[in-house]
Amino acid sequence: MAFERVNKLPMTTLILQHLKKNGDISSMEANGIYKCRSLSRRITDLRELGHHITAEWKKDQAGQRYRRYSMFPPYHTVTNL
Repeated sequence: MAFERVNKLPMTTLILQHLKKNGDISSMEANGIYKCRSLSRRITDLRELGHHITAEWKKDQAGQRYRRYSMFPPYHTVTNL
């Protein structure tokens, strides 16, 4: 049985669109919404493309630590001069 994604956009594009629309995302959200198994890798890919994305450690109600990635306006990229 092959898994077929409903949305054909690349995962990095989906994550970038989510960040621009919502401001932040966690691995649990990325997995639940987009079936993204490696959010940290997609964030690295976006940073390598010049997007300024910050990360902050958080704790859930059970005390489990997780990273929340954020991107706030203006959505500009860093260009190499």
